[in-house]
Amino acid sequence: MSERSGRAPRATLAQRADRFRLYELSVQNPQSEVDFVDRTYRLLRGRSARTLCEDFCGTAAVSCEWIRRRRRNRAWGIDLDPEVLGWARGHQLAGLDSDQHARLELLQADVREVLIPPTNIVLAMNFSYWLLRERSQMRAYFTRVHARLAPDGVFFLDAFGGYDAFRQLIEERRVWDPLGPSFVYVWEQETYDPVTGRLVCHIHFRFDDGSECNRAFSYDWRLWTLPEIRELLVEAGFARVMVYWQGWDVNGQPDGRFVPVESGEPDAGWIAYVSAEK
Repeated sequence: MSERSGRAPRATLAQRADRFRLYELSVQNPQSEVDFVDRTYRLLRGRSARTLCEDFCGTAAVSCEWIRRRRRNRAWGIDLDPEVLGWARGHQLAGLDSDQHARLELLQADVREVLIPPTNIVLAMNFSYWLLRERSQMRAYFTRVHARLAPDGVFFLDAFGGYDAFRQLIEERRVWDPLGPSFVYVWEQETYDPVTGRLVCHIHFRFDDGSECNRAFSYDWRLWTLPEIRELLVEAGFARVMVYWQGWDVNGQPDGRFVPVESGEPDAGWIAYVSAEK
């Protein structure tokens, strides 16, 4: 407390920040993600999907976007972390009407053990499934997803790679917040072990008042490659596995459009989607 004013010092922007909201602003785009899986499922199966399960759902932003799309859509969000599920219920679900709320269920559970009705789509996005670092663990998870899908189900995943993925680095970019001051999103790859494939990463947030949210989120992953992921999906029983590569605009920037490919470019950094059909 200040001796002159008798008042406590004002909280910094970092102290007032909501790390889950900053995460959504920095790394998620639920609209484009649902656009992709909705369109791709329709192309693969000739009709629209109705049911979706978001594994490792975090704030459940994608599940909420899914049920807003069509009145018949239903979704389940699965996560082990009670804190993020509590945030989702108090923020994401709070913006739903009663009908939408009734069509979405959040469960605190292990995605390898959860029991829900079979769904048309299962999602594992934001590389969250990489926390399974052993081959046997990943194969068991993929096998469980295969069993959880409806007969016409499709499993969607994402992956990243490129030669920058195998080294220590720090990347920064400014993020504009429509409801508050902008901030800097910082992605740090702290450790990569070429023997085990272990990749330790952190997300930090920096603010214009000089305050920081260091290690707002940390990840202890294995850096899985696309050949490994594809092989494990086939071993788990999936009939066809496809990779969708992100395109580039005339300025050499990612254009947000993903198209099926048989081969990719050896870029420094790339992001891809994967579909696995039951």
